[in-house]
Amino acid sequence: MKVIIVGASHGGHQSALEILDRYEGADVTIYEKGDFVSFLSCGMQLYLEDKVTQVDDVRNFKPEDIEKRGGKVKSQHEVLTFDADKKEVTIKNLATGELLVDTYDKLILASGVTPAALPVPNADLENIFFMRGRAWALQIKDKLSDDKVKNVVVIGSGYIGVEAAEVFAKAGKNVTIIDMIDNVLGNYLDQEMTDILAPVFKENGVNLELGAQIKGFVGEKQVTGVEHQNGVVDADLVIVAAGVTPNTSWLEGLVDLEERGQIKVDEYLRTSAKDVYAVGDAILPLNVASQKHAPVALATTARREARYVVRNLTKDQPTEKFQGVLGTSALAVFGYNLAMTGLNEFSASRSEVQIKGNFYKDTLRPTFVKNDGNTEVYVKLNFDEKSHKILGGQVLSTYDITAHINTLALAIKTGLTLEDLAEADFFFQPGFDRQWSLLNLAAQSALGETKF
Repeated sequence: MKVIIVGASHGGHQSALEILDRYEGADVTIYEKGDFVSFLSCGMQLYLEDKVTQVDDVRNFKPEDIEKRGGKVKSQHEVLTFDADKKEVTIKNLATGELLVDTYDKLILASGVTPAALPVPNADLENIFFMRGRAWALQIKDKLSDDKVKNVVVIGSGYIGVEAAEVFAKAGKNVTIIDMIDNVLGNYLDQEMTDILAPVFKENGVNLELGAQIKGFVGEKQVTGVEHQNGVVDADLVIVAAGVTPNTSWLEGLVDLEERGQIKVDEYLRTSAKDVYAVGDAILPLNVASQKHAPVALATTARREARYVVRNLTKDQPTEKFQGVLGTSALAVFGYNLAMTGLNEFSASRSEVQIKGNFYKDTLRPTFVKNDGNTEVYVKLNFDEKSHKILGGQVLSTYDITAHINTLALAIKTGLTLEDLAEADFFFQPGFDRQWSLLNLAAQSALGETKF
């Protein structure tokens, strides 16, 4: 079996490993447009804060990791098109300009996404950066110690934008986050959580300009400011973290695409072209909680999709559908640790799913444990009001309670209810938690029960 994989990031890498492990004698080639294979952008903050060994180690894999298993990795090779009838792909060697043709039995598209540029005036000015990829990481690193960079504007208050803001604030820069949404991290957390975090940003020197629409960038050759409807914010450097765009323009006319450009796949992650599959950020996977398709740009999602596709790669008709994902994720920001899974108010509204929520606040350990270390903890549970089936959850604290989100993710996937979670058998030791564990208590609270 000869398999060509387009893209060497999370989905492509996992696909190659799975094929080489599962199918003896398989011929696997990854074609990657970039010159550096598999930089891990979600590790960029750690690199910028000098918490990694070196920049070239912040990656999923090295080409030799695939090659020693018998696969091939071709960087600086851009796949231009494919012919589903002839089962051929046309590739351009970007180093030499040479055009090549290769054949396949199975084709896996893992072309990913790129940061979305803002369609506003002067978006091409110097010192407008993106927080993605090795090349940008190196440039951003240089700016952290550049005394000429005093004012930094971050556009976007999602995970990437918040990471950028924290890095530059810690470097002593004057940082402003601008976003059109009303709450920082509002696409991930419900308002009870964002209300806790908003003052934390201000306490750490990050200004929040929310509910603001970007009008354009100001400057001659180099950016000097960002204009929105309420005025201009000074900027010596701008980090754009305002979403992503699927790398699929080259696929127009080859496979069916969604309205916003993502690759359309069926319940088996097959595209409209025979023997062509798609995984990763460029598709809309099924959300387990909503049972609808929605974007989830996470390495973990891409890897799960790749594992599923390869497991069913040789079946003319798979017998199992892709079960879907929950978009489970976590973030640390200015001493707070947060995590979320499933549906929040934003994603539920976008998917037109009705949810009811309950916000629970407590201390980590029993009240007789001294305040030093007995921190406040917060849990938000979202559920179906009639069935009480758990559909989403968020946790937040200065203590690291993020592992609780894995329990909630498993609860959602297995269809547990509030009643199930309220009585789930978790351990107790007063040096760690309470007689009823935090998730027990949060579920009991959602059921309106008296706290014990």
